[in-house]
Amino acid sequence: MTRVIETARRWIGTPYQHQASLRGAGCDCLGLVRGLWRDLHGHEPASIPPYSPDWSEPQGEERLWHALARLLPPGRGTPGDLLLFRMRPNAIAKHLGLLATPTTFIHALSGHGVVESPLSTPWAARIVARFDLEGAS
Repeated sequence: MTRVIETARRWIGTPYQHQASLRGAGCDCLGLVRGLWRDLHGHEPASIPPYSPDWSEPQGEERLWHALARLLPPGRGTPGDLLLFRMRPNAIAKHLGLLATPTTFIHALSGHGVVESPLSTPWAARIVARFDLEGAS
């Protein structure tokens, strides 16, 4: 098991809280990634401006995808990869999770908090990009 997966599993049980990023207290999917980055690197890679739950859907802008592509190398398709999901066809990609095993991923889900979920066929079909969180600096 990789360091990022071990670290992510420590976040399981953290309640869902929009825009938060504090293990045990609350986070959303981006907050989970921000917290993992801090745990691994001691700081955040960039300041995150306030964002609404719809992100940039009304504008149709892939802000999250572009930001991740600037900060992280492409994923290898292996556990430890950061997964970016499109929640509906033709919508912007706005959900994040960490591939924990070939068949599970860790993410913060509204109403559930941070959980390790099966990477079922419907979830896998929503993946639009993979990034190497461990290869980042």
